[in-house]
Amino acid sequence: MMQKPFSQACENNKRPILEVLQQVLPEHQYSQALMLEVGSGTGQHAAFFASHLPWLCWQPTDQAEYLPGCRLWVEEAQAAGAANLQPPLVLDVLQPDWPVASAQAAFSANTAHIMSWPAVKALFAGLGERLAPNAVFCLYGPFRYHGKHTSASNEQFDRHLRDRDPAMGIRDLDELTPLAEASGFRLEADHAMPANNRTLIWRRQ
Repeated sequence: MMQKPFSQACENNKRPILEVLQQVLPEHQYSQALMLEVGSGTGQHAAFFASHLPWLCWQPTDQAEYLPGCRLWVEEAQAAGAANLQPPLVLDVLQPDWPVASAQAAFSANTAHIMSWPAVKALFAGLGERLAPNAVFCLYGPFRYHGKHTSASNEQFDRHLRDRDPAMGIRDLDELTPLAEASGFRLEADHAMPANNRTLIWRRQ
């Protein structure tokens, strides 16, 4: 029997992220809205956020290899009453056919720095094609600003990522902004988070 995967980072950051999502996605504006999560990983975030944001229809997605573990978290949350949590779907942002044709919101955590730059571009382009006007895209993780890291630990983490795979690396907001704008997104807010992370709120124009 497969054991549920576990990410300590997800456990540590889920409540601070939830506080931002509750502000950005109020029930009176997003009741029954489809939230597309890109890169659900273990499924911990999907299970937690769907349970605490019951007015959203939460759709987890990830590459096929991560879905068996993700499914365990999702099924456990569903059994506990999270009827708004959907079974996870296979999504590779580099493929033209996504399993979700449209959504009213999107969320992704700790993905941009492990994706290649072409995949980051495909992420924004794909969401730009599928998110409704005025929809929000909440992107959590570490970021650089004007070529500089926000902490020594982030700089060390960035080196570790690039040593592991030169295609990885902490992304710079100066590079993300024009990329996002080309797909119809405007940066609406930039929330400081624990452990030198940020939550960027992009709104579809």
